[in-house]
Amino acid sequence: MISIDPRGVNTHRFRLITAIVLGAGAILGLLAGVPLQNAWAQEEESGDRQQTAEPLRVEEVVVTATRIEMPVKQVASSVTVITAEEIKRRQATDVVDVLRGVPGLDVVRTAGASGLASVFIRGAKSEHTLVMIDGIVINDPISPGRATNFADLSVANIERIEVIRGPQSVLYGSNAIGGVINIITKRGRGAPEYYLSGEAGSFNTTNAGAGVSGGEGIMNYSVGVARFYTAGFSAADDDLKGNSERDGYARTTISARVGFTPAENYEIDFFARAMDSETELDLGGGAGNDDPNFDNRARQRFYRVQGRLFLVDGLWEQKLGYSVSEHRTVSRNKTDGDHPDDSSRSVLDGSIQKIDWQHNLFLGDVHTVTLGLENQEERGKSEFTSVSAFGTFTSDFDEQSATTLSYYLQDAIQSGETFFATIGARVDDHELFGQHTTYRVTAAYFIGASQTRLKATYGTGFNAPTLFQLFSEFGNEDLDPESSVGWDAGVEQGLLDGALALGVTYFSNTFEDLIDFDFGTNSFINVDEAETSGYEVDAAVRPGDDLDINLTYTQTETEDKETGKRLLRRANEQYAADTSYRLTGRTLLGLTVLHVGERVDVEFLPDFTSQRVQLDPYTLVQVGGSYAARDNLNVFARVENLFDEDYEEVKGFGTPPRAVYAGFQATF
Repeated sequence: MISIDPRGVNTHRFRLITAIVLGAGAILGLLAGVPLQNAWAQEEESGDRQQTAEPLRVEEVVVTATRIEMPVKQVASSVTVITAEEIKRRQATDVVDVLRGVPGLDVVRTAGASGLASVFIRGAKSEHTLVMIDGIVINDPISPGRATNFADLSVANIERIEVIRGPQSVLYGSNAIGGVINIITKRGRGAPEYYLSGEAGSFNTTNAGAGVSGGEGIMNYSVGVARFYTAGFSAADDDLKGNSERDGYARTTISARVGFTPAENYEIDFFARAMDSETELDLGGGAGNDDPNFDNRARQRFYRVQGRLFLVDGLWEQKLGYSVSEHRTVSRNKTDGDHPDDSSRSVLDGSIQKIDWQHNLFLGDVHTVTLGLENQEERGKSEFTSVSAFGTFTSDFDEQSATTLSYYLQDAIQSGETFFATIGARVDDHELFGQHTTYRVTAAYFIGASQTRLKATYGTGFNAPTLFQLFSEFGNEDLDPESSVGWDAGVEQGLLDGALALGVTYFSNTFEDLIDFDFGTNSFINVDEAETSGYEVDAAVRPGDDLDINLTYTQTETEDKETGKRLLRRANEQYAADTSYRLTGRTLLGLTVLHVGERVDVEFLPDFTSQRVQLDPYTLVQVGGSYAARDNLNVFARVENLFDEDYEEVKGFGTPPRAVYAGFQATF
């Protein structure tokens, strides 16, 4: 029987290690470093390239894949970078909508804006995706699987989003066995610039935002606030008789990034993001029941302070950071005319504290060695009470915690401009499950004469059971950690002097001791094994300066090796086309097509049983355009679900019909 005293040795160990690392970092920060104009200039140059990059013409830089700034062509991992300009062009309001169409990703949302939004990478479970904002882990530690609800993620103040597919536990530990999604906020530059935006449309939807950014002297800053509201539609499928009650959703997001550069070899950044949301739900959802008094309120706070120091003439870079994430979710279902005997209330509280210290050693032109130390403590507690005709049911657990101390080492190898590789290993010392070692090897080879790039990766993953899976009323303290082995191999080809780029990647993953909920024992259990495999195809076409076409296709096979059945909610195939055309110097038109193939889901029946069902494929089309009325004023409009497709993402939940939106953005 595992018992953790939250006041005991675990917290003391976390605080001791945190104090040691922060103290060492403070001392190093006071050291006099040699001027590093060359290293600093290189970083600023790469930052400028990211802001002004054009597709297929200028190298993109990615950070998440190796934890160091590196051109995409040197990275063997499967990477997708979504820039602020792309987000603006697609008129997206939510991160989850930006991720639709990314190769290897299944995006599943219940009931539009008011429902839970999940992302599956290459067939892995949604909780196998580690999600970060500016290095802060935002996975909810007290949710059943430690997953992220993407519905609450606004695009406010986002500079870019990096999606890394395949096991990433070597650099990021638990929760990263499927992949990593890293959201990077804007860094202020130049004279102060203010922006104001507004949008309105179907379902009484409004979306407003404002912010300011700039950077002069030793200080830079970027602050934004956004408020989204929609009256929505029924969260229960409106094809089922009587489901007409609207389920609304409201979200407020505040994001801030402030940085100081007191010396040319030292900088410190402060990050903060607050997200509050109110969601109206339907009882049972998939069972198809309207419920006017069921709502959910979520409060999320994320903070981080990070120092960055260059020493030894730029050969030694250090990053020292401390981050805190806090989650509180309150769900209430009061009695009403249709449910006079049913009421419930649940409260979930979770938090993560993390200290991380990373060292990058630039050893000549061949090796860049990265080594790091991380100490993470997660905490959580829950309360649940349900009253029905069958009586009163209470399920809660007092606050529990778990600490993980991790060490990782990676060598990034470069041979000229043709061969790039990484080899890395990590040890996670989890206080409940002991030490687990993961490793990863990647390689990429570039043939300049033919503009061909060959790439391959192989890695292992580790994922510890969550506090909820261990200690809740449905918990099982005998659970084993999940593990995985994943590999991929692909080729990328540039043609027509960079006007056409093609890529094909095959991937395969094996997951062992997967944690799932067993309705027979009413608890979490380990299942034997699951496998996923498939291939991703992407093409980027730019026949001229005015036309961009991006095409993606993903085919995915999944299998539960114990039952031989497909895993739930993963599409067998999906393809997307994203096209933009600059009609004039001030007018930009856009067309997006997304096709999602057949999926398997579970239908819950009125007699409290369930059955597996197959969901039909669907195709969504969005058209839109923008017009620069003035140099500092842009107006835009779009139509979502142009052909009013009737479809389901999750069995029994509603999806939005055709919708129209229009708005503006002004800068001054």
